[in-house]
Amino acid sequence: MELSFHTVMSQVMLGLNNGVFYAILSLGLAVIFGLLNIVNFVHGALYMLGAYVALLGYTMLGPLLGKPDFHLNYWAALVVAPLVVGLLGIGIERTMLRRLRKFDHLYGLLLTFGLALIIQGVFTNYFNVSGDAYDAKPEVLEGAVNLGFMLFPKYRLWVIVISLVVCFSTWFVIERTKLGSYLRAGTENPELVKAFGINVPLMITLTYGYGAALAAFAGVLAAPIYSVSPVMGSEMIITVFAVVVIGGMGSIMGAIITGLLLGMVEGFTKVVYAPASSTVIFLIMVLVLLIKPTGLFGKES
Repeated sequence: MELSFHTVMSQVMLGLNNGVFYAILSLGLAVIFGLLNIVNFVHGALYMLGAYVALLGYTMLGPLLGKPDFHLNYWAALVVAPLVVGLLGIGIERTMLRRLRKFDHLYGLLLTFGLALIIQGVFTNYFNVSGDAYDAKPEVLEGAVNLGFMLFPKYRLWVIVISLVVCFSTWFVIERTKLGSYLRAGTENPELVKAFGINVPLMITLTYGYGAALAAFAGVLAAPIYSVSPVMGSEMIITVFAVVVIGGMGSIMGAIITGLLLGMVEGFTKVVYAPASSTVIFLIMVLVLLIKPTGLFGKES
């Protein structure tokens, strides 16, 4: 099959659109694991919750307040959903995960896996598993932009840009600022950091809340593109964990770069051999684990 430049670039751009979701979700996982040593399996459910906060805020908030014409618009949802889900994440860390901090990582994984199943089960009972459309996309993001080789939807381009801004801003704060150095030091030597008057437990709680907020932010971005359903998180989380493993568990930059690259690889694979596009990421994961078990950007412990 002869591949044209336009066809390849079109699929790579669409793959990049998926890649930014992999990047921002795996970033949240990497932040939580790298700084807190928690394998956060509930991350996919938090992503789904972010989408549902946006959907329900748009469709049901007005009637609940007695104002049928009132809606939580898209721009407000980008702020409200991360705040709501971030607060939920803080509650999960303070009431559950904090109790397991002294035990093996496996206990945290099992707890968050159980929470994910509970949240998904509750939403499955009340909402359509096949998904509901989120029709709150702003008019300014309607239409398409001519990239030369394709007409690319404005909304998808916005998702790519804002996701990159959030990802690299998070990396900069953690790796290049005093706050980030406090966070890293607080996980490596909490007693020493406490001696300087820094509230380490609060830092840990807020870090987990931020990771949860990142998942919710991605959920709001995804809502106008994909249907909002109770299983959208479980469908995404397995791929995202593969991205984290390939990039290196706990590596912030590894999560971002690997997510973007694997999204484009997935898109390119759809052109070359479409049936392999759903498994190519897992094939790469197996090869990376065999050659470099710590991941492409991971370090030996």
